[in-house]
Amino acid sequence: MPEVLSMTKSVCPVCLKVVQAKRAVGEDGFVYLQKTCPEHGDFSALIWEGSAQDYLNWNDAGGGKDTPPNPLPAERGCPYDCGLCEDHERPGCCVLLELTNRCNLRCPVCFASAGEGEPKDLSLEEIARQYDMLMERGGPFNIQLSGGEPTLREDLPEIAALGREKGFTFFQLNTNGLRLAEEPGYARKLKDAGVSCVFLQFDGLRDETYQTLRGRPLLKQKLAAVERCADADLPVVLVPTVAPGVNDGELGDILNFAIERMPCVRGVHFQPVSYFGRCGLPAPSRRLTIPRMLRLIEEQTEGRMKASDFGGGGAESPYCSFHASYLRQEDGSLKALPRRRGQCCCVKSKDARDFVSRQWGASRLKLKRKGGAGMTETSSLDAFLESVHLRTFAVSGMLFQDAYTLDLERLRRCYICEVDSARGMVPFCAYNLTAVDGRALYRT
Repeated sequence: MPEVLSMTKSVCPVCLKVVQAKRAVGEDGFVYLQKTCPEHGDFSALIWEGSAQDYLNWNDAGGGKDTPPNPLPAERGCPYDCGLCEDHERPGCCVLLELTNRCNLRCPVCFASAGEGEPKDLSLEEIARQYDMLMERGGPFNIQLSGGEPTLREDLPEIAALGREKGFTFFQLNTNGLRLAEEPGYARKLKDAGVSCVFLQFDGLRDETYQTLRGRPLLKQKLAAVERCADADLPVVLVPTVAPGVNDGELGDILNFAIERMPCVRGVHFQPVSYFGRCGLPAPSRRLTIPRMLRLIEEQTEGRMKASDFGGGGAESPYCSFHASYLRQEDGSLKALPRRRGQCCCVKSKDARDFVSRQWGASRLKLKRKGGAGMTETSSLDAFLESVHLRTFAVSGMLFQDAYTLDLERLRRCYICEVDSARGMVPFCAYNLTAVDGRALYRT
């Protein structure tokens, strides 16, 4: 009999009905989420490629319930009443506004299945209503302008400006970077409109990687997009989707590339592939987990970044994410910044909002590269603190849940939400959840 660490609830990957689940140690010593649907049988998914004790020790964030303002009633229960409901334990931090379902790529891995169906753009009036709703639900949140590909909208600068008029202060552009690369002056236009940073799809430094994950070679465009943003002093966070056997050997190369382009590049945010939406990759038996990602980072950076530098999230479930911050020294070496036990990054959702905007946002000093480490000539305390900001670098990752790995205890602490005009704020992993036949709970 497997050692059972704890019990939770999940869903059946076939019918999406809620079932009992257990976190149990497998024969290999790793931790699995195991569940049984009375109709569709047994399911097991690797969730921690490490020892049971390490799994338990990772949960050092603590944190109680932080009920969202004006929640919806919980009638059917999690995950069916999201919006957010009264049983949810976090009010939200980062909120995705899907401005369009149009896209200029058709990626084999796309949680939003962008580019399918009739083209649809949200009207400015509907976007204004969504901004107002978010303020009523606890805003201002950090806004992620998303899609589809949001840069296909000619009014994207106006959308950011409208959000600032409504009281929002941080705008992250989720983009594949093609328009940034191809249109001179576009990055400056976005920055002038109030875009705080670019969350750039950046899967590696080989065209073969993009061919597999994005359907075409794109390395040239990705490099150009980073340079355009640097020229416009628009901060960039590189966002690799990591797939086993595709680009999990490129983590060190991506990190080294990013560090060389500080301070314009503020960090790297890894997203191990989730098997929902339009995902043409088969789910492997050995999924990417937090311990495996951290081992790969340490190995591929030759110890410049160590697994021990990282901790789990504070506001969200610690099993959803990992994070470490570094200070780049004058000699180019990296110093891991200390983290308080129980507070890897932040414990309350407001702390999370502030951390993201502070680390990934622009500085008052120029972001253009000065020998790779940022500007260090200072004449005041404020300027000194700003120069330190330019020398900090964040490495993080988010492991989104699919129908095999969904843990409702984790879901109730989710603070990354999608805006839905009918429901309100729906946790990302619920909104994008799909059964094995592609059926979704929320996304239409």
